[in-house]
Amino acid sequence: MNTAMRITAYTTALAASFGAAYGVGTVVTPVSTDPEPAAHAEHAGAPDGGDGAGEASQGGHDAPAGGLQVSEGGYTLDLRTPRVPAARITELRFAIRDSSGRQVTAFQREHDKELHLILASQDLATYRHLHPTRAADGTWSTPANLPAAGGYRLFADFTPAAKGAKNLTLGADLAVAGDYRPAPVPAPSSTATVDGYTVTLTGPLRPGTAGELNLKVTRAGRPVTDLQPYLGAYGHLVALRSGDLAYLHVHPNGAPGDGETEPGPDVSFTATAPSAGTYRLFLDFKHNGTVRTAAFTVTAGTAPAGTAPATGDAGDAEPTGSPAGGEADGHEH
Repeated sequence: MNTAMRITAYTTALAASFGAAYGVGTVVTPVSTDPEPAAHAEHAGAPDGGDGAGEASQGGHDAPAGGLQVSEGGYTLDLRTPRVPAARITELRFAIRDSSGRQVTAFQREHDKELHLILASQDLATYRHLHPTRAADGTWSTPANLPAAGGYRLFADFTPAAKGAKNLTLGADLAVAGDYRPAPVPAPSSTATVDGYTVTLTGPLRPGTAGELNLKVTRAGRPVTDLQPYLGAYGHLVALRSGDLAYLHVHPNGAPGDGETEPGPDVSFTATAPSAGTYRLFLDFKHNGTVRTAAFTVTAGTAPAGTAPATGDAGDAEPTGSPAGGEADGHEH
């Protein structure tokens, strides 16, 4: 696996990378399936303010963080449902508007979808990767069932079809009403398990130096060597920074059908962190027709002052993508 497809995180490619010590929180949940797409090239990314002035740095290397803005590059995320109830299936609706205020109706297909929608709670205990439906007028909608009250962040990852348009990830806040009980970030662990599957994470994690994260999938103690393609790869990884939910979209090294990449048990990623701190990594992998999500808490470098490292009891947190009302975990369609 020597094709390094790196992070998607807004309008400038991230340059500081995961390396050094890491910790991992244990959560893996079964999810429903999506059609397998074709792989695509690395996305461009941008700093917080969209002006090329990323903040986080270490060792003299400025590294932009993404997922923190509602408008960028002349496009705006218009969230029509900024408030929804907890533990109830609700339709989320939104649109992407251009610089003239018109709803965008044409998008490039990437990973077999025109738009990828990520939802995460502020405490990073709940995660959803959704694929909404677009109406002819450019309004997007999808059902969602968020199990716990509190603050959430919604990320729309897309590329307009307009000539010269770049990949963008816009973010907006979503309030979920109900009895709010914030959960601690799950404690570090190097493995996550579900239904007899075990996912083991290895690899250095440190801002400022490119590094490879390797995730090995086994079942009942045996390596899984027949993973199925999901979103154009044998694994799909999203990383969110604890505290502000800066969004990092990581792509795997290699692709199904390239003549070199094996269908497991190992899936590797070249990843980039915008700063030292605590991150939650969400790995989607598909086997026997079912997509599951493994969630890991990872510490990159030294956590900034006032930020607690990955501590706490993973059992106290709402499991990632845990079912509410019987819906599928992590992925809703």
